[in-house]
Formats: sequence, C-alpha cells, structure tokens
Amino acid sequence: MADIPQTRASLLIRLRDQQDDAAWRQFVDLYTPVVYGYARKQGLQDADAADLSQEVLSTVARAIGDLEYDPRRGAFRNWLFTLVRRKLSNWRRAQRSRPDRNANAAADGALEQCPAADEQDAVWEEEWEQRLFTWACARVRPQVSDHTWQAFWRTAIEGQPGKRVATELGLSVAAVYNARSRIRARLKQLVQSAQEP
Repeated sequence: MADIPQTRASLLIRLRDQQDDAAWRQFVDLYTPVVYGYARKQGLQDADAADLSQEVLSTVARAIGDLEYDPRRGAFRNWLFTLVRRKLSNWRRAQRSRPDRNANAAADGALEQCPAADEQDAVWEEEWEQRLFTWACARVRPQVSDHTWQAFWRTAIEGQPGKRVATELGLSVAAVYNARSRIRARLKQLVQSAQEP
C-alpha cells in the first residue's frame, strides 16, 4: 500500500453538503486520526492534539464549499497537510508568547525541535497510510471468520510462514494463502473506494 491514491473527488463534492452525514463521517474517520497522530508526533499533548484536530476539521468545514478541487494542481491531502502545518505553527507561536513560558522551558525546548519539512512530509504520509489501512481493516474484519482473518494477519502482517499458520489454525496451506489473497484484495478495494481512481 505504498502508493496511496488521492482523496476521491466525489467525497469532497459530497462534503459541500453540510447535511451529508455519511460523507462527513467517512471524512472524519479517515482524517481526524491522521491529524491527531501527526500533531502528537510533533510534540503536542493529547488535549492539544485533539483541539488542533477539531480546529482543522472546523476550518475544512468552513472552506470546503469554496474549494475548487483539481487533482492536476495537487492532492487534497497536501492542501490539508498545509492547513495542519499552518495551524500547528500558530499553536506553537501562541505557546511561545504565553506569560508562563519560562515555567515550561523543557516543554518549549521540545517544541523548538520541530523536524524539517521533508521529515514532516514523511510523518504526514506515514500517518495517512497507517490510518487508511486501519480504517479498511476495521471494515473487513467483521465480514470474515476469525480463522480467515488470522490466516491473513499472521502471514501478511506478521510475516509468519503459511505452513505454520495452517497447522496452528487447522487449515490447509492453500486455504491460508487463499484467505490472505481475498482479504488483501478486499482491503485494496476499500482503500480505492476511499480514494480517487
């Protein structure tokens, strides 16, 4: 899943309708953990990362009606990342100007250790890929038996040998690899359904 496609234009269009709960739920499910996880990796505490996430989502909700999405100009995810970095920069600036700044010198030192832009891009992409995979797994897992899921997870994710997994689960080796293949295909389909073709 190294090459994650861009956000589906159809989802972005649906977000223009503030009453489209399903579209907003999908958007929030996909992006809130990405923004939150990125903020935590940038040194924000839980509550601050949650606040930043809410602020970003509020900004998206206000701006989405005017957003003219053109995938040739760049991915939506990149626009969102720029927004997150701007909000994070504003948050850091506000923290530095707080009157009790000297009392939190150690915390301020950690904030000053902000990674370079290329590192930030890599962290953002890693958060996105991880969240998208988690989101897809959460939808596939309830649709398959425990043995099928274990066959997939243990061979594809944990890297265990198929023969050992087959023996421990009481399945044939062919059944293990068939389960892995079917679940991979379903996960790929889900990821693509959440993304632009």
